[in-house]
Amino acid sequence: MSNVYYVGSEPLTFDSIELILTQNMKLELSQEVRERIQRCRDYLDRKIEQQDGPLYGITTGFGSLCNKNISSDELSTLQENLVKSHACSVGDEVSPVIVRLMMLLKAHALSLGHSGVQVITVQRILDFFNNDVLPIVYDRGSLGASGDLAPLANLFLPLIGVGDVYYKGKKREAISVLDEFAWKPVRLKSKEGLALLNGTQFMSANGVFALMRAFRLSQKADTIAALSLEAFDGRIDPFMDCIQQMRPHPGQIETGAVFRRLLEGSELINRKKEHVQDPYSFRCIPQVHGATKDAINYVSGVLLTEINSVTDNPTIFPEEDKIISGGNFHGQPLAISFDFLAIALAELGNISERRVAQLIMGLRGLPEFLVANPGLNSGFMIPQYAAASMVSQNKMYCYAASSDSIVSSNGQEDHVSMGANAATKLFKVMDNLDHILAIELMNAAQGMEFRRPARTSPVLEKFLRDFRKEVPFIEDDIVMYTEIHRTVAFLRRYPL
Repeated sequence: MSNVYYVGSEPLTFDSIELILTQNMKLELSQEVRERIQRCRDYLDRKIEQQDGPLYGITTGFGSLCNKNISSDELSTLQENLVKSHACSVGDEVSPVIVRLMMLLKAHALSLGHSGVQVITVQRILDFFNNDVLPIVYDRGSLGASGDLAPLANLFLPLIGVGDVYYKGKKREAISVLDEFAWKPVRLKSKEGLALLNGTQFMSANGVFALMRAFRLSQKADTIAALSLEAFDGRIDPFMDCIQQMRPHPGQIETGAVFRRLLEGSELINRKKEHVQDPYSFRCIPQVHGATKDAINYVSGVLLTEINSVTDNPTIFPEEDKIISGGNFHGQPLAISFDFLAIALAELGNISERRVAQLIMGLRGLPEFLVANPGLNSGFMIPQYAAASMVSQNKMYCYAASSDSIVSSNGQEDHVSMGANAATKLFKVMDNLDHILAIELMNAAQGMEFRRPARTSPVLEKFLRDFRKEVPFIEDDIVMYTEIHRTVAFLRRYPL
């Protein structure tokens, strides 16, 4: 398999992005893509020479300054000033994987040939990516309206020799790294600063990374819930296919099938039950986990459309001889989707914590708090507290960022998406979910020991054996937070 990915030669997919990130693939531009980028640039240069009236962001100022005309000898300065003045992201440094994703997504969008940039501008982005020169970007400052102006400005300051980067593990001034590679700072031409700063690549990069993680969290939630079902001596009936077909939501059908596979060959699930039904946190797993799967799939569709789109402004159409100032940079589709995904993932934690509670109540032959000598030992009493705390914190993070807006740019940008805020708080939900699911796994594994010598399915028995290599059965009270941390680490690397 080639270790080169040709940016702009085909639509991006989640699989191709994961390969690029995990296989350390190098990014290149094909000759066809180079010609496409150059064709748009040539058209724009001709248009500026021939145009009598103003062209927004090209021969005018930006935002509410769109009525200020700029002379032809100042067009390059205008673009560089834009990048410098808009570099206002603050807060915590964005993780390297998000920075790399931002560069990949922006290079792909520019390569589609409707942004009017120079080939060298796109090539330098790829040079940074390929040589692991990572601009320092901060996570706050975007309204998600004219795209992600502030974080994208920080991302592309180093192209013009300004700002800071990480290179070989050290924080460096960008110009010193450019000198080391003998790269000249890019001299931005008309419209290029705007093309770099307009766009949804901060939102999208966060969303792509979150979504790839969401697929895995959904799988982990199913596996852990199946183990909890066994520890609770639950019933298989709610997972049968016939009942899913009576309400055929795709995620519900899929969840039922997943659980039947996970529990195939289980002695526990097939033995006669004294109880006729289970609490909702077990009985309604197909409906709740299934709804989350449907939400994840919906959001993935929105993101695939977004990352293969042109989201800077104005948009250039050389074949139609048009330059149109529109609103493709507005992050509303992403903002609403990220809020939706946060709610869907939070519900996996919500129902998980309820299963934890059922396991520690002393029901169905299990000891109270899942220890043989409750009273002297508190056992699994307080991990449920911790899970409950994080579930409630996630409810706070599920406030819809997309329902907010605030006026900016002297009233010109009078409705904004808050998509960046929706994206960054999504990670807080996911981090909590990691820990909630870890606590459920600890409880489910502990509960299973009280069902012995009965056995669950071969799949779940292997999962248990692997888990027990790192986190022991708890006989008497021990310090719990270390075991929670070990369980989180186990789940993050375990290949489900």
